[in-house]
Amino acid sequence: MKKIMRKQLKKDEFVSTINKIVNFAKKRTRELTAAVAVILFIILIFVGVRFIKAHNVKKESRLLTQILELDSELMDSSEKLAELEKLAGSGKFSRLAYTQLAVYFVEEGELDKAKAALEKMPKKKKDFFYYQAQDLLAQIHIKQKNYDRAIEIYKNIEKEKPKSYSLDVIFFHSAQAHEGKGELERALEIYKRIQDEFPNTYYGFDASQKVIKLEKKI
Repeated sequence: MKKIMRKQLKKDEFVSTINKIVNFAKKRTRELTAAVAVILFIILIFVGVRFIKAHNVKKESRLLTQILELDSELMDSSEKLAELEKLAGSGKFSRLAYTQLAVYFVEEGELDKAKAALEKMPKKKKDFFYYQAQDLLAQIHIKQKNYDRAIEIYKNIEKEKPKSYSLDVIFFHSAQAHEGKGELERALEIYKRIQDEFPNTYYGFDASQKVIKLEKKI
């Protein structure tokens, strides 16, 4: 009799446990379904983002090839200029077209057009291409004797402390702007800084030569 009762109790306990699980599942079905749907949605977004990124990388790579090809053909055919202007955009490599256009205009002696091309470059992504464009823009201002504007650009770059663009380049060109403006003591100070902080670089060597020349003048 006791054995029968124990079996019955175990059976009832098992049935009760199953019922609890079933009831819990029924109650939580909607929540579980929603959770699964969210997970699937996140997975789809992740896969979609990766696909889009891969597509964009391929697109930008093709654009880079086109830009470089057009750039090499510009000197032989000015008709390629319009094609290069069309490729200029906000993408990683398509922004390079602005710099290549500016270089072409500088070589042609059209400095205002060069500045206009560089000023169109999007400022959201501050990477090597952005700072290269800013450096070139400041050098154009130096050529036009707009020293204050060039110095301002270099000060802004120095404040941002870019990791993607070497500061010895920025300091050297900034010193040139001060030198052109007639601020020889300030220029000498910057050249000495380059000499101390970047002794083994190309600009470090040039700065040391500038220091020797300016110390004789001052």
